[in-house]
Amino acid sequence: MAQLTKLQVTHMQIKRIEKEIRDTPYHKGTERHIGILRARLAKLKDTLEQTPLRQGSGGGQGYALKKQGDATVVLVGPPSAGKSTLLNALTNAESKVAPYAFTTVSVIPGMMKYNDAYIQILDVPGLIEGAEEGKGRGREVLSVARGADLLVLISDVKRPEAIARITAALERNGIRIDKTPPEVKIEKKLKGGLLIKSNIKQELDKETVKEVAAEMGVKNAEIQIRQKVSLDELIDVFAKNRVYVPAISVLNKADTTNFQFTIFNFQNNTINISAETGRGLSELKKAVWDKLNLVKIYLIDKPMIVKSGISLRDVAELIGPDFAQTHDRAKIWGPTAKFEGQEVSLSTKVAESLKVKFL
Repeated sequence: MAQLTKLQVTHMQIKRIEKEIRDTPYHKGTERHIGILRARLAKLKDTLEQTPLRQGSGGGQGYALKKQGDATVVLVGPPSAGKSTLLNALTNAESKVAPYAFTTVSVIPGMMKYNDAYIQILDVPGLIEGAEEGKGRGREVLSVARGADLLVLISDVKRPEAIARITAALERNGIRIDKTPPEVKIEKKLKGGLLIKSNIKQELDKETVKEVAAEMGVKNAEIQIRQKVSLDELIDVFAKNRVYVPAISVLNKADTTNFQFTIFNFQNNTINISAETGRGLSELKKAVWDKLNLVKIYLIDKPMIVKSGISLRDVAELIGPDFAQTHDRAKIWGPTAKFEGQEVSLSTKVAESLKVKFL
């Protein structure tokens, strides 16, 4: 009998713990036990994330891809959803297109220009059931998705339920869709045990919080909980592999059905498009821009794409550390200026179409 690899052993351990969690009724009496189980599960999944993608394969093409442009968007969906066609329609890429599954066997990058921003779009292999176990190059796809600034979750109008399956697969693997990190601050100490502080009444008792923290390797710390958190949210705080990524849901091939073509489907919060004919693509581009939360400012006459809500000091840092050290004021023109050429401090926040001259 062939010896099991470490990866296979880890997957077996994960399945055993997941079964025990499913078989254990959740109530106050079992809360701590389930908390410990979920913490162990999170640690095992952290281990998977840190395991080389090509372990034991003798090398081969990896999936690490340098991020370029002002933001990176990854197209994630089941096979044959039209991701390659969409990539070609949005960018200058030439991804191979064919009407059968697994046409895309590597990451294909393209660059979309919109509102003077250069947005990198990545086409990856279709995501199928068992992705976390490596089926259909799933682990590689998940690895690329973790580094995205935005995910476009894409299926077609004949498989709208695939969006929910994709979202669940991403969530199982520590990719939190359209969520923000819990407001929990952990200040590690050298000694003194665990001190739990919260001004908000929690459903979790302090002993459960301590048990989860200890299981996740935190023995001495002050933990400040600044919002009401669930057990899963608490574990997310300690886990190493959690990322928080915004997403847009898209149903492609809307031109192939008999129902009336409607761009926005408010019932399931999706954008309907036809990558083949181009319908809905202008709305999708705008949705990508809005969801990335980008704004265009001007350094005198030169446009610069930055995240909404950052300060002029952050902009100066983006230009370069030396530049930031030699400028401490700026003049601004545009929608947020009290008058044209107003002199402001670098704590001033950016806004769309703001013109800036650093002093």
